Amino acid sequence: MDKLLIQGGSPLHGEVSISGAKNAALPILCASLLSAEPLHVTNLPHLNDVSTMLRLIGQMGVEVTMDGSDGLILNSHDLNNPAAPYDMVKTMRASILVLGPLLARCGEAKVSLPGGCAIGARPVDQHIKGLQAMGAEIRVENGYVIAQASRLKGARIVTDMVTVTGTENLMMAAVLAEGETIIENAAREPEVLDLANCLTSMGAHISGAGTDSIKIRGVERLHGASHAVMPDRIETGTYLCAAAATRGAVRLTNTSADYLDSVVQKLREAGCDVLAEPDGIVLKAPQRLKAVNVRTEPYPAFPTDMQAQFMAINCVAEGSAVIRETIFENRFMHAVELIRLGADIKIDANNALVTGVQHLNGATVMATDLRASASLVIAGLVAQGETLIERIYHLDRGYERIEEKLTRLGASVRRVR
Repeated sequence: MDKLLIQGGSPLHGEVSISGAKNAALPILCASLLSAEPLHVTNLPHLNDVSTMLRLIGQMGVEVTMDGSDGLILNSHDLNNPAAPYDMVKTMRASILVLGPLLARCGEAKVSLPGGCAIGARPVDQHIKGLQAMGAEIRVENGYVIAQASRLKGARIVTDMVTVTGTENLMMAAVLAEGETIIENAAREPEVLDLANCLTSMGAHISGAGTDSIKIRGVERLHGASHAVMPDRIETGTYLCAAAATRGAVRLTNTSADYLDSVVQKLREAGCDVLAEPDGIVLKAPQRLKAVNVRTEPYPAFPTDMQAQFMAINCVAEGSAVIRETIFENRFMHAVELIRLGADIKIDANNALVTGVQHLNGATVMATDLRASASLVIAGLVAQGETLIERIYHLDRGYERIEEKLTRLGASVRRVR
């Protein structure tokens, strides 16, 4: 199993390009199920989760053709197997995103429940309730969601909680439903807006995406289209944090600060100079960061997917800060590993008190989830000596060629077995 070996102590300097967003790419790949005409998708990141989703829709009958280094043509004209088996779904919770489009296009779907998640409960009940409100008959048997509907009907859906994948699933189902659907308490994340833009290019009628009330007027069918996946704002934020922690200066290209207001604000509070450019972001770090308090909330507030990275930079910042996690109940597992590197962290329920130390020391640590992996990479870049990160298959789910990009910025990072 691959591991990442980091020799810490080198400030990051230089320029690197940001990949397409994983969390936008996955629902957009599922959107190909909605039309019998080809969907051309570009700026796709080369990630394990993307490969898993392509295998999943491929076994449903979607023909996948490469188009350049980061593009695919998806043709679901011969869609013939509206089912998602457990052995594929268990490796990626986002597989539930096939439920809405399969039901809307085929009138039926059989999708395995995703199962557990290391960082906490991610129930799919909001997906099911929304589809039932649109007229679907749904039962859960032997770990599978089995859904049927001759044609979904528009409805007003008020979700009990803000759910990104729930909003995306219901939005994809609604584009082919009869009449108008309104999703209240909808997720406002940029990735939801990117999916809406893709669906609109395919002929859907959607308004309000990016707000908490999305209105969809269903159509008989969607047509083919081309869509470029938005830049990955979490990858962007991760490299900004890595540069900040190592007292570096970097330019990130093929990205935007537009969706990172809360992250940029916190980096500036920490003492960084951050400049937004038309197609990128420039960051210059101070000699020592100031500790900053963080509270995670749904977009546009501070993202839970950046919490671990900010814990890492607070570990070597001046002063103490409180990090409060409000989205997932078990997302401080990286704290134990950071403590192995010499961090001063005290956990109390969903609060972490982080007191900065002068330096961290290299050690062997274990990644527990995707963003926890990123925090350990940042800590390893700062630590004195060698840090060996085990179970980096988590990293490969969300960061494209991370060791190559960090090496380009001057870090000493290599993949070992």
